[in-house]
Amino acid sequence: MTDKPYEPLRPSKGPLGELFAPVAGFGVTFSSMFRPTVTEQYPRKKTAPQRRYHGRHQLNRYADGLEKCIGCELCAWACPADAIYVEGADNAELPDGEHMSPGERYGRVYQINYLRCIFCGLCIEACPTRALTMTNDYELAGPDRAGMIYEKQDLLAPLAEGMLAAPHPMVEGTTDTEYYRGEVTAPTAQQVDWVREHRPDDPTLDAAARVVHGDAPPPTPRRHRLRGSATKAAVATRQAAEGGHVAALPTPDLTDGPR
Repeated sequence: MTDKPYEPLRPSKGPLGELFAPVAGFGVTFSSMFRPTVTEQYPRKKTAPQRRYHGRHQLNRYADGLEKCIGCELCAWACPADAIYVEGADNAELPDGEHMSPGERYGRVYQINYLRCIFCGLCIEACPTRALTMTNDYELAGPDRAGMIYEKQDLLAPLAEGMLAAPHPMVEGTTDTEYYRGEVTAPTAQQVDWVREHRPDDPTLDAAARVVHGDAPPPTPRRHRLRGSATKAAVATRQAAEGGHVAALPTPDLTDGPR
């Protein structure tokens, strides 16, 4: 031990600093008093969040239209709030060699309870196929509790122009490995012919055929916009803020933009 007195590393205040020390914590308050007030005009004027923002989830597709989710349930196991429920099924149980996703399994049931979800993103890290991602959509309030449980059809990314609606066979001569590596960039002629034989009225046939014949570019994955109930809630909030009646709500615009 030493008899040297303790010397703090933090420099000591001078006489003037000691005088104003009791009110130094109000410095931020005082400096803000003379600045103009900025109020977010939500929902009349919406500001896009940062790209890293954790919003509503999305189940993605491959370029030929097959789903990326393989029903492994790892996202449900990783969820600390127990907000995700998944039931997997075997593609072998589908008739005529159909596939909903590459490989052996697909997600038959997929639910996310947004009354429990804490938007931590652990489910995204657990997903082995990059099937589950998070968008920037944040308007998730709904008029009832049941509407806050999103089903697979609410989360699944829409078919982009040129994708072929599942179920249909995988690209000939490939395994799930080629899909995971991103080597499948568009539907093939064999897939189009198979769907034309089994589902001749499929609305995605013409666009996929144009891609196969080279008359259209390969499909680009698209983002799923907010579903109807959530969009209605946003409209209801805006009308309530404007003092209007919320009895009749307009049909929401669900146009999909590029991802």
